[in-house]
Amino acid sequence: MTGVADEIEARRADATPVTLTPHDTAWEETAAAEMRRISTAIGAALLRVEHIGSTAIPGIAAKPTIDLMPLVRAEGDLDSCRGPMESLGYLWRGEYGIAGRRYSVLEQGGKRLFHVHIFAEGNENVARHLSFRDYLQAHRDEALAYEAAKSAAAAAHPDNSMAYNDHKSGWIRACQERAKTWAAGL
Repeated sequence: MTGVADEIEARRADATPVTLTPHDTAWEETAAAEMRRISTAIGAALLRVEHIGSTAIPGIAAKPTIDLMPLVRAEGDLDSCRGPMESLGYLWRGEYGIAGRRYSVLEQGGKRLFHVHIFAEGNENVARHLSFRDYLQAHRDEALAYEAAKSAAAAAHPDNSMAYNDHKSGWIRACQERAKTWAAGL
């Protein structure tokens, strides 16, 4: 029962205020630097690290928290990432509601800097994240619609990032379907 209680407490801690900021070109450089740190820490089990999420979409406002997605060789390698991630200062959250994922966050001075979603290569969530990112990068109108959905969610839930995420999730799921269809046609 402690695991469930710990996850509930972690989710409460994640209900932070929501602030969207204009796109910052430094996000790409910041992401690349953190990707190198993660790559060095995880080592041979790691295949690559992808920059995903809103900060990977040029020209749209986003919460200034960078989402990264390290991909390891096999599902058996997921839990071996805990020690390396914690050595970098990350808070390890485990699956955190998504089977086959290992989630970590890095905070500094009370500010959330990174969300890290570790998956094994071939996990269905990998293609979902990458096609969504790539679709939004390729379709400016959809990127702007995503920004509008995020702005509406932030206006409705300025003090609760979890409610903010729930508010925009319907739009995201619909766009992920469009992205999946688009990716299949490439």
